[in-house]
Parts: sequence; C-alpha cells; structure tokens
Amino acid sequence: MTVDREAIPEHSVERDQAPDEQVSTATVVAYATAAVVLVGWFLFGWLVLEQGFVDSVGESAGAGFALLLVVSVVGTVRRSRR
Repeated sequence: MTVDREAIPEHSVERDQAPDEQVSTATVVAYATAAVVLVGWFLFGWLVLEQGFVDSVGESAGAGFALLLVVSVVGTVRRSRR
C-alpha cells in the first residue's frame, strides 16, 4: 500500500487518468503553423543573416520554448475558468 495512491481519496486511480478528449483541427493547424514558422526562423537566421548554425538553433529553440510557455499559461487560465 502506498500512501499517496490508496490512503488519500483525491489521488484515486480514476482521477489520475486523462480524459479522452479529441484534439481540435484548429489546434493541430496552430501547432503545425508554429513548427513551420520556427523552422523558417531557423533557416532565415542561418542562411540569410549568416549568424551561424548553433546560434540559429539556439534562437529557434528559445523562441519555441517561449511559445510553449505562452501556450501553457493560456491553457492554465482557460482551464481555471471552467
């Protein structure tokens, strides 16, 4: 018996399972667009601005992580309003 799973009612097995929600088409399109923009940003920095491969990868990765942070905050705010 583990303390966090069986003794505490709010940590039941049913609660830990994610709901089977469908991902909307708009979400898939938005993620695909973001991926294309990030790859384009990488290629622009590397080939047009000639700032170096590693710098371009770092800049694109930073932009991607910033975008993920924004998506996470917006999702948290939207979920808390339900």
